[in-house]
Amino acid sequence: MALPKAHRLRRRQDFQDVYQAGKRRSGQYLTVRFLLRKNHQQQLTAETLDQPLPTQIGVSISQKVSKRAVIRNRMKRQIHGAFRQLLPRMAPGWRIVVVVRPVLSSKCDYAEFLRELEQLLTEAEVIHGN
Repeated sequence: MALPKAHRLRRRQDFQDVYQAGKRRSGQYLTVRFLLRKNHQQQLTAETLDQPLPTQIGVSISQKVSKRAVIRNRMKRQIHGAFRQLLPRMAPGWRIVVVVRPVLSSKCDYAEFLRELEQLLTEAEVIHGN
């Protein structure tokens, strides 16, 4: 099951903005790039002034991680699942791109992805630790 549409990073320009202007935190399996969204980038209406912008998330997995699409897609589903679990604790208004590092990532399981994502997002102050 994918992330809700409001929380997906889809456009190429959005990914490029995060890569160019965002900050980065790296772990053993993942690199997280993040950028706080600005209100003026979106057209504002009376309805959206009251609501915070949702956090948008994108996942990038290169063929260096695995040549097999089945493995890359499984890893992407696991990362999306970890984000679904962390989403209620995340501050609104961020754009986040997760890049899977090729170092033994194909042997990494869901619990390790969840633990590392939580640690990196807490360091980045996107998640406020409990």
